[in-house]
Amino acid sequence: MGIGGGNPLSARSRAVFLDRDGVLNEALVRDGRPYPPPTLSDLRIIDGVPAGLARLKELGYVLLVVTNQPDVARGTQTMAAIDEMHRTLGERLPVDEFLVCPHDDGEQCRCRKPLPGLLLDAASRRGIDLGQSFMVGDRWRDVDAGRAAGCRTVFIDYGYRERGPSVEPDARVKSPAEAVEWIVGQENNERY
Repeated sequence: MGIGGGNPLSARSRAVFLDRDGVLNEALVRDGRPYPPPTLSDLRIIDGVPAGLARLKELGYVLLVVTNQPDVARGTQTMAAIDEMHRTLGERLPVDEFLVCPHDDGEQCRCRKPLPGLLLDAASRRGIDLGQSFMVGDRWRDVDAGRAAGCRTVFIDYGYRERGPSVEPDARVKSPAEAVEWIVGQENNERY
């Protein structure tokens, strides 16, 4: 399910796929595990994210949020509340589209990360070259989905008490700002 859109881009488009909680906005950490903000009033954009995303936009990247929101399937969150959070984030951040998997693991859908369905569908619709794109996330599911889609991966390692990625990410950083710096560095290396 996506909010936003626009016209499909040329076949040579590049994207930065971004997880939401812990990458754009603060995750609520309880017992070492991250959780999404339950309400709009709990939504806090991480310092430096607006400037970092603006920098990536200036470099020509399509910015796509790909987020698992299983609380919808679990009945503890509504799609309307998630859509409202995405409208608010979209007003403050230069994101091109928000793509949501509202399913839980038991539903075995292809859009729930670590499966790459959200990334592959967006790439197909928008003409994105996945080999020239990045997936930025703070959980193993993000890295595994990005790798399965053929993207370079950036893992924001907050030290959560959960398993790590199945494959080593291309970069391991401590913040969204460091993730942007690494991507910009890759861009500069490829130019010269």
